[in-house]
Amino acid sequence: MTGWDISPSGVESILSLVGLAADDLSKDVKAYGTSVQDAAESAGTISGPYCGGPPVGPVGAAVANFVSDTESSIRFMAARIKKTMDGTVKATGAYIDGDLAMAARAQRDAAKAPTPAQLRAVGERAKHGGGE
Repeated sequence: MTGWDISPSGVESILSLVGLAADDLSKDVKAYGTSVQDAAESAGTISGPYCGGPPVGPVGAAVANFVSDTESSIRFMAARIKKTMDGTVKATGAYIDGDLAMAARAQRDAAKAPTPAQLRAVGERAKHGGGE
């Protein structure tokens, strides 16, 4: 790899799209939670007299187990999205800061007086027909 070529505005645009997709995903996960809860409560309960809330049948228990088993994966996915976005912002910021630091260093170096070697080099070119 010869170098970096990052467009900060391009990164910002992509992060904006990822943020919108993450918001949509968050809404979908919340709706999923509500839907599976409704499904667990409505799925094949054992009928008969009971006190308190209706008992949960085998299908409802399976749905609850599924949700419990997948909860850590959903949390991991959300954390990974956030961590990736934060890391991208930090990396792009460091890239921009590096460009600014390099530009400032080049400007400082250009403003310095020529070194004796640079003066001799200009003198040599002038003698041989080249000039600056």
